[in-house]
Amino acid sequence: MKPKAPPDRYAAAKRAALNALRRAGRAAERGGVKLSGWEGEFLGSVTERVKTYGRAFADPDKGAPGQPLSVMQTVKLKEIVKKAKGETGASKPAKAPKPRQTPAKGFKPRPSKGGFGGRR
Repeated sequence: MKPKAPPDRYAAAKRAALNALRRAGRAAERGGVKLSGWEGEFLGSVTERVKTYGRAFADPDKGAPGQPLSVMQTVKLKEIVKKAKGETGASKPAKAPKPRQTPAKGFKPRPSKGGFGGRR
């Protein structure tokens, strides 16, 4: 039996990006959402660049190595998907900060010895 070759992570990431772009376009069509000209052009041009070059951006500072979409392209793609699904622009509500814990009952801080934290 022949050993299996390790999966090509670069090709898998490329396929995942192309599938996400296709899903975004289909979701907009099915939902009856009219994408702006810019959004339609974005989906088309990014898809074309990923197919041609394997990634949709040239500057390595704009995304992780081996990833076909830059960070901002990923954010915009998620925004288009939200719009297609009819979700509001607001993301999850912000979590309230946790209240500061109070010392346990019976806890008494040590008296200060002065100087730098009591060390001599």
